[in-house]
Amino acid sequence: MSQKFDVLVIGGGNAALCAAISARRAGASVLVLEGAPKFYRGGNTRHTRNMRCAHDSATDILTGPYTEEEFWDDLLRLTGGQTDEELAKFMIRESKDILNWIVEQGVRWQPSLGGTLSLGRTNSFFLGGGRAMLNALYLTAEKLGVEIVYDAEVIDLEIEDGMFLSAKLNQPIDGTSEIRASALVAAAGGFEANIEWLKQYWGEAADNFLIRGTPYNRGSILKMLLDKGVQDIGDPTQCHAVAIDARAPKFDGGIITRHDSVVFGIVVNKHAQRFYDEGEDIWPKRYAIWGRLVAAQPDQIAYIIFDASVRNSFMPTLFPPIEGGSIAELAAKLELDPKALEKTIAEFNAAVRPGTFDHTILDDCRTEGLTPPKTHWARRIETPPYLAYPVRPGITFTYLGTRVNRQGRMVMKDGKPSANMFAAGEIMAGNVLGKGYAAGIGMTIGSVFGRVAGREAAKNARN
Repeated sequence: MSQKFDVLVIGGGNAALCAAISARRAGASVLVLEGAPKFYRGGNTRHTRNMRCAHDSATDILTGPYTEEEFWDDLLRLTGGQTDEELAKFMIRESKDILNWIVEQGVRWQPSLGGTLSLGRTNSFFLGGGRAMLNALYLTAEKLGVEIVYDAEVIDLEIEDGMFLSAKLNQPIDGTSEIRASALVAAAGGFEANIEWLKQYWGEAADNFLIRGTPYNRGSILKMLLDKGVQDIGDPTQCHAVAIDARAPKFDGGIITRHDSVVFGIVVNKHAQRFYDEGEDIWPKRYAIWGRLVAAQPDQIAYIIFDASVRNSFMPTLFPPIEGGSIAELAAKLELDPKALEKTIAEFNAAVRPGTFDHTILDDCRTEGLTPPKTHWARRIETPPYLAYPVRPGITFTYLGTRVNRQGRMVMKDGKPSANMFAAGEIMAGNVLGKGYAAGIGMTIGSVFGRVAGREAAKNARN
């Protein structure tokens, strides 16, 4: 620890490892500080399954092309234009090469599984999931000579005039020490696990939020950087937030607590009232709006209601659905007003118009004369037993972060690029994601900007 490293990487997930490997391959000496214990290393990457990358033709694991133009159109639509166009298009262009580069680092792909949000054409799935992907990256980093320290809590950063000088490290056994490096890559995630920080923007509602990923992403590095002159970007209330099972643990429930059943039924709040169009758009582009929608409902609770005819139409989750032989029986188990739920479902059923159901496209199954409408995939709920999942907002990561340029270099509050500080992953995702989300794009941001930040940090250190 007494030596000075060329590149210090703070974080231990996909973005951090891509940065570390990239910097090491560029000839730099690299130290990675992972705040979590070794078993929990990897931040939210442990819970991922796939990555969205542009590609011009079908491959062994992708069923067709996904052009840069289509990727950009998707990103523009899901963010409502709230994205840095230059950075976003740069990321999309670079993503084409990531598909091969990540394999060169030991990661393996597999064809998409059935029932996985219709992603076979756009997203590449990791063989063995996120933890296997992480293990491959760690193995490669270690073989290359990257030094890795776990349980490594960074408690202070020394920064002068936009230049990183050193980090103060606290470890359970070795106590505090100072780490010096010629360049810094911050890849330590957002602040989603810091409930008190969330409450600054969400109020008491944040107490009802569940955190899908790591409990270690408390935003301490982000806060230090912003306090020491780095320019922020992003709305602090914007985040990747999906509807997850209300019975999930407070932290680290992961992907098996997410529900992909919304398009097959309706969603009601604690008053048994629908509040949004469940069939607005293809699920991979819309699943991540439901966390915010539920967060806006009374007591931050909602219920996905469907019937026996569709129970095998989506990926099963950790918790079984709650069942009732009648709507009234189901309502009683959910502690909803039976008459209110019966009325909501009767009105929905009466508004459904016949069509040809296909959940992989924007089909013609819709409601008529109903507010809010269900514009696609609307089918009557009439086959007992009736089923429901209780859901709460499941926060994956927050979008408030550090502003960067195309080199992944942090931008200071005076508008000047930092002398030697770079960022990658969720800590800078707000540059690309002003709002909204599409499946797999978080891993794209981490891999692309991790690779770029590592390469540029190594170049900076050598100069």
